[in-house]
Amino acid sequence: MHLDSLAGLARRRRDLRPAGTIRLSVPDGMTVPLGCDAVAVPEACGRAMTRRLPRMGCVYADEAHWWWLVPSDSDVALEWPAPARYTAGILVPDADRAPDLIHCPDSSVPYTPPIPLYLALCRVTGTTPSWSRPLSAS
Repeated sequence: MHLDSLAGLARRRRDLRPAGTIRLSVPDGMTVPLGCDAVAVPEACGRAMTRRLPRMGCVYADEAHWWWLVPSDSDVALEWPAPARYTAGILVPDADRAPDLIHCPDSSVPYTPPIPLYLALCRVTGTTPSWSRPLSAS
């Protein structure tokens, strides 16, 4: 089996939606050529991160969290720091209703670039980016 086949199987497996989960909707007229995942952060972190981002895509908010849309597989080789929660397939777990859209970009794609988002989150949480951490020989 090829790596592409394994990645496709993993992606299809995680697209199954658990009960009590809501899928965010991408605004009409936007395209998702790279698929779509979401990164949730507490509202206070989200507010602090906006000042550090050169460009924002779609951002949704519920009572406690902000949800940022990123291209699918933006978690590959990245350890999103706590308190962030990464969800594949733009799923909002344990939600009674869908979060509200609070920011929509002028472009036709809904993504916030994942590396600047990751770095902004690291900065706000005081976390060292994973590629900057010392390696251990264990």
